[in-house]
Amino acid sequence: MLEIKFVRQNLLEIQNALAARGQTAELENFRDCDDQRRGLLLEIEGLRHRRNTASEQIAAMKAAGENAQTLMAEMREVGSRVKALEKSLARNQEQLNTILWGLPNIPHSSVPVGRDSSDNPRLRTVGEPPRFEFDPKPHWEIGSALQILDFDRAAKITGARFPLYFGPGARLERALINFMLEVHTHSHGYREVLPPFIVNRQSLTCTGQLPKFAEDLFKLEAWDYFLVPTAEVPLTNIHQGEILEEDTLPIHYTAYTPCFRSEAGSYGKDTRGLIRQHQFNKVELVKLTTPESSYGELETMLNDAENILKRLQLPYQVVELCTGDLGFSAAKTYDIEVWMPAQKVYREISSCSNCEDFQARRANIRFRRKGQKKAELVHTLNGSGLAVGRTVAAILENCQQADGSVKIPAALQPYLGGMEKIAP
Repeated sequence: MLEIKFVRQNLLEIQNALAARGQTAELENFRDCDDQRRGLLLEIEGLRHRRNTASEQIAAMKAAGENAQTLMAEMREVGSRVKALEKSLARNQEQLNTILWGLPNIPHSSVPVGRDSSDNPRLRTVGEPPRFEFDPKPHWEIGSALQILDFDRAAKITGARFPLYFGPGARLERALINFMLEVHTHSHGYREVLPPFIVNRQSLTCTGQLPKFAEDLFKLEAWDYFLVPTAEVPLTNIHQGEILEEDTLPIHYTAYTPCFRSEAGSYGKDTRGLIRQHQFNKVELVKLTTPESSYGELETMLNDAENILKRLQLPYQVVELCTGDLGFSAAKTYDIEVWMPAQKVYREISSCSNCEDFQARRANIRFRRKGQKKAELVHTLNGSGLAVGRTVAAILENCQQADGSVKIPAALQPYLGGMEKIAP
């Protein structure tokens, strides 16, 4: 959430930032609502001051034996006027909040200007795509042939775009979760968390999924709870409403959760296989840090996510998201895209973002510097470390063999009891 004072004083800058994102907002309505709000506050304050002064006058008149009925009647009218103005102020504040909650974050000055993903600059490519002496198959065909993936039976159980793993496939998914968590905790210094898989409305509002993206969420019937869309939500909200001490920062959390997303508006896009599912597993990285260190922490987070792919020896590229492709809460984002041989394309497997103080303002997460009384907002960061189902897909496609088997990356074999390949 953007600070109301910042919005008031920087309407042109915000308008330009929104234009760079390819978006618009009701900034004229904001100006009108904000002017009305300040006028209402000024009038209410004046009337309350008048009422307080009159109360002293009424008391003095009564003590002197004078008739205070006229002044008392006037104050009853003032009281009625204050109540009416307070109702108007509440309606005005609701309108103002609707505008403020709908404003996305301001892109960092280093973010390249562009319209969509086609304008995202590639920063680096790591690893060589494998060369096959046969036509590589897509992971859904490999998984079906190995009898480790079954999307048809998953659809019977639930519906389209839900996965069903068997045997070595289920074990591979579990091994990857353990491998990623072990690397992030033991090698990268994150603290492991096992959070709730259900979150409340407040938590989703704090991280920016609500109110704007309600259609992407799965809501529990008869409860004001939602299935978690990403572990970013519970991890960021661990310190909701708290003031942290400077020497406790930075805080690094990692967690595995299943993730549930309706993927509204994406029907017909990447619907085959494990790329875009309504339910998928993910290992998430979240950081809370001081403003001056957040961009260094973003680079470290990116390296941590890349390290998983390097250890698995999967080829990938890193792109920087342009203004038109940035997420709602992000000020700057890097995407890591893994090579998928059958499709001959790089697919996103991790997204690492610095949200600066955008989420912290919503969640009221602050810190106090040594020797200072005033608390400041922290900066929050989040990243995938990695999307597990997509990692399974990348392993199946990049490590497939001519005989239909799939080689297990060496780094992962200890998590599979020494298994070296999944064979037909």
